[in-house]
Amino acid sequence: MTVEAGQPAPDFTLPADGGGSVSLAALRGRPVVLYFYPKDDTPGCTREACAFRDRLPEFSALGAAVIGVSKDPPRSHDRFKTKYALTFPLASDEEAAVAREYGIWVEKSRYGRTYMGMDRTTVLIDAEGVVRTVWRKVKVDGHAEAVLAALRAL
Repeated sequence: MTVEAGQPAPDFTLPADGGGSVSLAALRGRPVVLYFYPKDDTPGCTREACAFRDRLPEFSALGAAVIGVSKDPPRSHDRFKTKYALTFPLASDEEAAVAREYGIWVEKSRYGRTYMGMDRTTVLIDAEGVVRTVWRKVKVDGHAEAVLAALRAL
């Protein structure tokens, strides 16, 4: 399955950093920026997380929640959040169940090796739980700003 604009966002509950959990249903009534990234504390993922962190006051002013999702366990998320002073939840999709449901668990290739992995994707979900925009194969530079522009247009 692959989510597309106009479809209801698949609900989920995932463990998160700090021993908590994140549920899409619990965020109903406000927009959600759900960004999937491959791995904690890698160069591109760190730049992406820090860009969302730096723009978080603007996302919050628009009522939006920002949630990062990767396969890393909550313990890894705790270290990543502390190291970079991240102030939004990081959810742990260790079995890639949510990534599969959103259609971003894909075959990748690197150095001639093929493997399954998380495609860097962001999904903007409106307050009613409907997918409004999907960015696939995200290029990190300027991405947080593009998501903010789409959020302002909701």
